[in-house]
Amino acid sequence: QVQLVESGGGLVQAGESLRLSCAASGSIRSINYMGWYRQTPGKQRAMVATITSDGSTNYGDSVKGRFTISRDNAKNTMYLQMNSLKPEDTAVYYCNAGLQPTSAPYFFQYWGQGTQVTVSS
Repeated sequence: QVQLVESGGGLVQAGESLRLSCAASGSIRSINYMGWYRQTPGKQRAMVATITSDGSTNYGDSVKGRFTISRDNAKNTMYLQMNSLKPEDTAVYYCNAGLQPTSAPYFFQYWGQGTQVTVSS
């Protein structure tokens, strides 16, 4: 069974850093895109950063210059380095990936369970 598991969330003060990880596990044939999204109560889930299989990246305007997305294809793992954190970065962060299980001929979209990031002022 394929799953995405996030880790690395927590409580930090404004200006500090955190590094999130997302590990894809199970019988996986290939991973296409991966990305981080975040959500706060009452709001829609918003894109934070995405990365393609060849390393092309895209960032939300609010995190450009502060966050860096990366991935280790050999480990099926994605990272989000978050620097200069602000209180408005407080949210549940979700991992997202388009991947093909070994048991299927197609790619499917998967989501992790989410990890809480809280930034105090």
